Amino acid sequence: MIKLHYNIIINATAEKIWDVLWSATNYPQWTSVFDPGSHAVTDWKKGSKVHFLGAEASGMVSRIVEHKPNEYMLFEHLGEIKDGVEDLESPQAKQWAGALEDYTLVTGNGNCELTTTIDIADDYVKWFEEMWPKAMEKIKNLAEME
Repeated sequence: MIKLHYNIIINATAEKIWDVLWSATNYPQWTSVFDPGSHAVTDWKKGSKVHFLGAEASGMVSRIVEHKPNEYMLFEHLGEIKDGVEDLESPQAKQWAGALEDYTLVTGNGNCELTTTIDIADDYVKWFEEMWPKAMEKIKNLAEME
């Protein structure tokens, strides 16, 4: 596993950025950078499962480890989802087991800094290094819209 870090300064409130990150309306917009049709199925509560899915009903199954609205969200990835079915046992799924992904918002100087840290399976590092900066820009653009 490789740990990647990204941060961006956004001229918006933490509440607005949080809405961009996790609302049913905005989440698919910024995650479309990774996969058009991306969406999440969850209640966004601490301890709940999350199905991070693409257009083909495949993606990641994760658990919300920590949820502090407008401040911090931490996910633990458990495995994959293939055609709508959770896979926690295959070698492909196990390479993600225990990987963490967090989002931190810190307000100051009239703006807000979004930082994310992600554990990435070795085979996907190059792809995520290309996609995450684009996702961060998309989050910024959505949050700064009036």
